[in-house]
Amino acid sequence: ISGLPYSSIDFLLPQVGDYVLFGTYIIQLYTPLNWFGTYYRLIQSAFVDMENMLALLAEQKEVKRSSDESFELAVILTDAVFCLCVCVCSTEVLRDVTFTVEAGQTVALVGPSGSGKSSILRLLFRFYDPQSGWIHIDGQDISKVRQSSLRSYIGVVPQDTVLFNDTIGNNIRYSRVTAADQEVERAAMAADIHARILELPQGYDTEVGERGLKLSGGEKQRVAIARTILKEPQIILLDEATSSLDTQTERNIQASLAKVCANRTTIVVIYRSGCVMLC
Repeated sequence: ISGLPYSSIDFLLPQVGDYVLFGTYIIQLYTPLNWFGTYYRLIQSAFVDMENMLALLAEQKEVKRSSDESFELAVILTDAVFCLCVCVCSTEVLRDVTFTVEAGQTVALVGPSGSGKSSILRLLFRFYDPQSGWIHIDGQDISKVRQSSLRSYIGVVPQDTVLFNDTIGNNIRYSRVTAADQEVERAAMAADIHARILELPQGYDTEVGERGLKLSGGEKQRVAIARTILKEPQIILLDEATSSLDTQTERNIQASLAKVCANRTTIVVIYRSGCVMLC
C-alpha cells in the first residue's frame, strides 16, 4: 500500500455507501430468519389447536338422537309430568324423584347448592338423559321428540348469563331474531331494564363487550329475563334468576315475572325460601 499513490489508498478505504450497502445486506438476511422463528411458533400453535380439535371431534354425544325421534312436540299444556330416577355422569345426583307440575302452575325447587336443582332443569332441556326414569310433557316422552321442538317451548333464565359482543338490543333479540324493535323495548320494560338502556350513550345500539363485561351482573341478568319474555315460551325455567339483583330491583322483576308467568308452567330454582314470591 505504501507504494501506491495517495488517490489509490483513498479509494481502498470504506466509504459511506459501503456501510449502507453492508447494512442493507444484513437486514435482508436477518429479516427472513426472524420470520422463520415466527412461522415456526405459529405452526407449533396450530398443531396444538389441531390436537384439541381432533380430541373434541372424538368426544361421544351424551344425548344421541334415536331412530324414533321423528315427530314434533305438541304442547296443549294439560300437564307436565316429571317422574325421575336419575344418575348423572356416573355420580348419583338424584334418586327416586317424582313430581307433577300442572299446566299454568308455578313450582319452586328449594335446596342447598349441589342438591340437584339445576340438574332437573338440564334434564328437562335434555342436555343429558336420565339413566333411568322418564320425563313427560303433556303426555309425551321428551326422549321421543325432536330436541329443537322441545326447546322451542321452553324459556330459561340462567344464573350465569352469557352475552355476545354485540349491541344490547341484539342480545335481547337473540331469543327471537325476527322480533321488531317495539317488541324488544316492551320485553326490556317488563324486565325493568328499559330505563337503564336509555341512559346509555347509544341506547339499544350500545355494545356490551365480550361476554357483557360492560354491564353489571344485575344488568346482564335482566337482559336474560328480557330474552325469555321476548321468546314468550309456554314453559319457563328460572334458575336463581334474581340472585345478582338488589332488593328493590328483585321485587320489581318478580312482579314482572309474576305477570309473564301467568298461565304458563313455571319451575323456579332458588337456594333460600325467602325468595319464593312467584309461588
